[in-house]
Amino acid sequence: MEALDNRKLKILRVIISTYLETGEPVGSRTISKAADLNVSSATIRNEMADLEEMGYIVQPHTSAGRIPTDKGYRLYVDQLVQEKTQQVVSMNSMIIARTNRMEQILKQVVRLLAANTNYTSMITAPSYRKNKIKFIQLSRLNEQQVLAVIVIEGNVIRNHIIDLNNMIDEEHVLKLNLLLNTNLNGLTLEDINLGIISEMKEEAGIHSVIISEVLDAVAEAIRAESDEEMQIYTSGADNIFKYPELSDTAKASRLISTLETKDVLADFIRQTADDEKDENGIQVYIGNESPVESMQDCSVVTASYDLGGGMEGTIGIIGPKRMDYEKVMENLKTLRSSLADLFGNKTGAGEISAGTEICPGDGEEPKPVQ
Repeated sequence: MEALDNRKLKILRVIISTYLETGEPVGSRTISKAADLNVSSATIRNEMADLEEMGYIVQPHTSAGRIPTDKGYRLYVDQLVQEKTQQVVSMNSMIIARTNRMEQILKQVVRLLAANTNYTSMITAPSYRKNKIKFIQLSRLNEQQVLAVIVIEGNVIRNHIIDLNNMIDEEHVLKLNLLLNTNLNGLTLEDINLGIISEMKEEAGIHSVIISEVLDAVAEAIRAESDEEMQIYTSGADNIFKYPELSDTAKASRLISTLETKDVLADFIRQTADDEKDENGIQVYIGNESPVESMQDCSVVTASYDLGGGMEGTIGIIGPKRMDYEKVMENLKTLRSSLADLFGNKTGAGEISAGTEICPGDGEEPKPVQ
């Protein structure tokens, strides 16, 4: 394909995106309003003529605007794939760079809570909630197999091979790529309703099975990401023995075992994730209100924290039923706000300024729960 300069590329992208939205031929006036070109309508018409001569657009009839050709669609999709791939690579690099620093901050936070309250504390590493679809790329493996590459929020990538009953050519794969991304990009699993599915399947025709397979793969990818092992840090387990009602050998043993078992803590957090919280994102579980039996001799106070961009986590305090609720809730409220400022509002999601300190001093080294 001939190389296009930036102006021609901008014009072609406007024509394709507008045509995908309206289904109507696109004229120079529409382009001049949509594209930041700062050139005259005559110049735009000349560029459109060049694009038509190069085979990227076509004029369906005299005096009409232009619509994209298969060649134009191909360039558009290839560029889209390249851009999305670069975004994923860039984001993955940033995530790797942030991981160690994030762990240090979470350990400081959980140590701070244990020291300030004299109770046991826990915190989960942030994870994505309600993951959105970022991009879907279909590639033909052969006449009866298609590879679907699905990218969801958090730059989670899943590959899925689809076996077909009907043969498919490159042109139909291209049209299905446009159909899927036009309708699904930016949506969560909950956003994809029967109306969207029915409309997509109708437009896909004999290849509607691909739509079903892709949606199943999207659901599986999002659920798999949600079910991945939760990283949890705890601190202050020894504080249990400061309270006679919890220091009984059997009770203490059950509670410490719970704190050292990640699956149990993770189940508690998942089971309570949708419970109603107060205006500060705080929830209190007293005794039998806890869904975990080994915690029913205690009180557990949790708070959700939000780092923006769908990244959320949970902070928790575990102590006797006679705990100082006011002090605990104030600590959680303060830390919840501090985390949001530190990772979100002030320095960008997950970015931390050099030298930032959450909890000065030493103390018990928090550890990931196994």
